[in-house]
Amino acid sequence: MTPQRPAVSAIVPTWNALRYLPACLGALQAQLGPDDEIILVDNASRDGAAAWARTYAPMVRVVELPENRGFAGGTNAGIRAARGELLLLCNDDALVEPGCVAALWHALRDHPAAGAAAGVLTFSRRPDIVASAGITQQRDGVATDLWPGRLVAALPIAPLEVFGASGGLALLRRDMIADVGLFAEQFFNYLEDVDLAWRARLRGWGCVLAPAARARHVYSASSGQGSPFKQRLLARNRLRVILRCWPAPLLRTHWPAIVRYDALAATYAALRRQPAIAAGRLEALAELPTLLVQRGVIQSRRSVPASDLAAWLTPSPSLLETLRRQRRLAQLLRDG
Repeated sequence: MTPQRPAVSAIVPTWNALRYLPACLGALQAQLGPDDEIILVDNASRDGAAAWARTYAPMVRVVELPENRGFAGGTNAGIRAARGELLLLCNDDALVEPGCVAALWHALRDHPAAGAAAGVLTFSRRPDIVASAGITQQRDGVATDLWPGRLVAALPIAPLEVFGASGGLALLRRDMIADVGLFAEQFFNYLEDVDLAWRARLRGWGCVLAPAARARHVYSASSGQGSPFKQRLLARNRLRVILRCWPAPLLRTHWPAIVRYDALAATYAALRRQPAIAAGRLEALAELPTLLVQRGVIQSRRSVPASDLAAWLTPSPSLLETLRRQRRLAQLLRDG
C-alpha cells in the first residue's frame, strides 16, 4: 500500500516581490490538494503584497509581520502558523514546475530517515541549467549550492542523499523541526538553511535530493548578487554556522583551511575595497560569547559521531577553481 500523503503547508515569505507572487502562488496551488494550504508571510512589504493576496488569492492564508524579519524570521512565522505535517518552503521568486510537490513527497516518503527533501532550483530564463540542487559543505567552512551550472539533463534520475536542502525549495518533516528547532532568526538572510542542515545532521536526520522536483528561480532577486548587504550577512553567518554547529573534532582537523579561507577573503576585501566582507566577520567575532553559549546547547544534543559528519565535508577547491566558478556563475546570471 502506498502511504497517503500528509497535509502540506506551503510557506512563502515575501518582501516587496508582488510582481512574482501571482505566478508563484498559482503554480503552487495547482499542485496542492483540498487538505493543503498556502501561507504567505508578508515581511512588512511596501508593495501591497498582503492586500493583493487577500483580494486576488483568497485561497492563501496571509500572515503580516510588523517588520522585515528576513527569510529566517518570515519562514518561522509561517511554520508557527502552519497546520500541515509537511512544510513546503518556496521562495516568492520561484516558479514550481509541474510534478514538483509530488516528487518532493515521493523522495521523502521513500527515505524515512530523511527530515528534508531538497528540490532543484534552475535559472529563471535558463531552466535547462541548475542553479542549486541542495547544499554542499566544504572542509574550509564554505557552504555552497550543489551542482550550479550543471545541465538539468545530466542530473541523476533517482533521489540521492545530499548534505542539506536549500530554503528556496524544500519539503520538511514537522517532526524534524520539532526535534532540531526553527531557523535561527538572528541570521536574517543567507546560510540559515545551512545552519538548519547542520543541526539536523547533528541529530541524525538525513536529507534527500529529488531531482524531478524543480522550480525556476530569479537568482538573487531580493537583494542583488554581490551587494554589500549580502556580502556582510554571508561573511557574518558563515562564522556563526562554524562556531555554532561544527563539532570540536572537525574544528581541530580543519581549522587551518578555515583560517586560510578567511585570510584570503580579508585580503580580497581590502584589494577590492569591499569593507562589508570584513565587517560581517567582525560582527560575528563580537558575538563570540553568545555564539559559544549557543554552541554548547547545540553540541550537547549531538547524537551522531563526528566521523559520520566528516564524511560530508568536500575538499576545498583551489583559488583558481574558486575564481573559475565565480566567473561561470556571473556569466549564467548575465545570460539568465
